[in-house]
Amino acid sequence: MSLSKSMTASEHNQPCLYLIPTLLGDDTQAQSIPPYNLHIIEAIWHFCVENEKSARRFIKSVAPKKKQADLKIEILNKNTPPQEIPSLLSPLREGHSVGILSEAGMPGIADPGAMLVQAAHREGIRVVPLVGPSSIFLALASSGFNGQSFSFHGYLPIDKRERRVAIKQVEQESLRKKSAEIFIETPYRNNQMLEDLISTLNPNTQLCVACDITLPSELIFSASIKKWRQKKADLHKRPAIFIIQA
Repeated sequence: MSLSKSMTASEHNQPCLYLIPTLLGDDTQAQSIPPYNLHIIEAIWHFCVENEKSARRFIKSVAPKKKQADLKIEILNKNTPPQEIPSLLSPLREGHSVGILSEAGMPGIADPGAMLVQAAHREGIRVVPLVGPSSIFLALASSGFNGQSFSFHGYLPIDKRERRVAIKQVEQESLRKKSAEIFIETPYRNNQMLEDLISTLNPNTQLCVACDITLPSELIFSASIKKWRQKKADLHKRPAIFIIQA
């Protein structure tokens, strides 16, 4: 079946909520986006986005002929009240497909888009994930750590003492479960996080830092804490994923 026929079937018979992955950085080549994703973006006009400015910039970069003035954009971010989520499904109830765009990467993974996906399932709306980058899974795949058993912890505490306690707890969980433990940090605090990991974790514990994934400045380094103590890395204001395995 051709792409156009496939899309027409979706639009006319069953509107879909599309999870549309975005680029992980401004320097990532738009050519890396699968043709089918581009076709979907060209075909739909309703979008729920984490940030309107970056979403419009992304759409313009991959679909330059699409009229920006005709886009119907709703904001869906961490500040969106839960009671407003059902209203974002209105276009789908009216027969129009909707695309979710995250600030970067895959919607619904460590992302507020999960709230809308859950609401769509409750109403029997078809959810269609498209192929594309997810920094969390790309980091895990490139770490060499356990891809069969892993956990994502989001952000660890900001307070230095509490963060070190959390780091030891995560390390113990990894040791007990023989699992990879994944977390992130606000980019401007990355260096402090790395310092605490190196000073707190056991020398034999493995640490992977995947930074600027898919960008020309990409850094992926996976080694024991003992080896990390011999390495210099500046992660300041660079999107990074941290993974440990005890």
